[in-house]
Amino acid sequence: MIEPRLATDVQISAMRRLAEADGGFATVLKKGDATSGAILLIGQIRGAEPRLYDRYPSLDGKTAWESVDLAETGDAAIQNYWQKRCARDPDLWVFELDVASVARLDGLLAAFN
Repeated sequence: MIEPRLATDVQISAMRRLAEADGGFATVLKKGDATSGAILLIGQIRGAEPRLYDRYPSLDGKTAWESVDLAETGDAAIQNYWQKRCARDPDLWVFELDVASVARLDGLLAAFN
């Protein structure tokens, strides 16, 4: 049986509101399927050190965020990666969060597993 889950656009909206409530910044770089699109998240701490996170389904039916390690670093490499992913998956959402601390980013990711 399939477990009910929140639509992707609702999850994105909630993450945005939580980040902004604590003084962070959140923006959608690319909209995907509103109901069931995958999410690729770019997380930054005070505008520095961008990291990519992809949410994958686990064996127990839940989801988990996994860090994406790229061969190259920097904004250009990240932009190139997500644009290639979008070309393969038009339903993909690309979402950027800029928050005050690693703990805050980890908390947001844990809240939306």
